[in-house]
Amino acid sequence: MFKRIREDIDNIFENDPAARSVFEVVLTYSGLHAIWSHRIAHCFFKRKFFFVARAISQISRFFTGIEIHPGAKIGRRFFIDHGMGVVIGETCEIGNDVTLYQGVTLGGTGKEKGKRHPTLEDGVLVATGAKVLGSITIGVNSKIGAGSVVLKEVPPNATVVGIPGKVVMIDGVRTEAKKFDHQNIPDPVGDRCDSLEKTLEQLQQEIANLKKEQ
Repeated sequence: MFKRIREDIDNIFENDPAARSVFEVVLTYSGLHAIWSHRIAHCFFKRKFFFVARAISQISRFFTGIEIHPGAKIGRRFFIDHGMGVVIGETCEIGNDVTLYQGVTLGGTGKEKGKRHPTLEDGVLVATGAKVLGSITIGVNSKIGAGSVVLKEVPPNATVVGIPGKVVMIDGVRTEAKKFDHQNIPDPVGDRCDSLEKTLEQLQQEIANLKKEQ
């Protein structure tokens, strides 16, 4: 147990240049507190003490701002940076050396039973505000860009950006989606508003023409 605790602390020093001392990390890092609380909750969950497990999970959420369902399976050297707003669903499976940033959701897409949350393989990084939804697998060492919404499988060593998420790079080589400009993501709501505005202008012009004819 103490070896795992030491490994968790060392992992923070490797991933966060702002970490200055063990004392600071142990007392102030909410991501670390959430992971330790989850391990306790997960032990109760595996033994079918579901209420106790959920109670521990909710207490941890209250203090850390990070919600991890006690049923989630999490590997070693898991790092949550800052972490406020992170949500990890019940059937999530997270490998070793995975990193999540604040606002990440690993969620489901409906009320289906069974495996309904993502699987993140070893070395995956999910950036700020990204949403990974459904029973999909994010391959080894893949990266999910900030604000992306991922609904489909992602191959190993890939980079995904956009809404919906598109693979733009695999093994350091750009894919067919290389023309995708994530700075100008399509805005269907804005496009619809523009269309309505044009229609309104046409109607106003037709009304004005009818008045002239009268």
